[in-house]
Amino acid sequence: MASKTNPFAFLQQVRAETSKVTWPSRRETVISTLMVLAMVIFASLFFFAADQVIGWVLSLVLNLGN
Repeated sequence: MASKTNPFAFLQQVRAETSKVTWPSRRETVISTLMVLAMVIFASLFFFAADQVIGWVLSLVLNLGN
């Protein structure tokens, strides 16, 4: 069974581990954010277009019986 740790000791360990992390620079963060936004916009436009085409094809197929 795991031993219980003092909450203050735990926070001290968290701070020590956080200082070991290699954080991205501001420029890397901005570039990554812009790439994510660009891909989201691209994907949303692609799926919107695909939805419109599929809807158009289905309306043609379903209206053939009328």
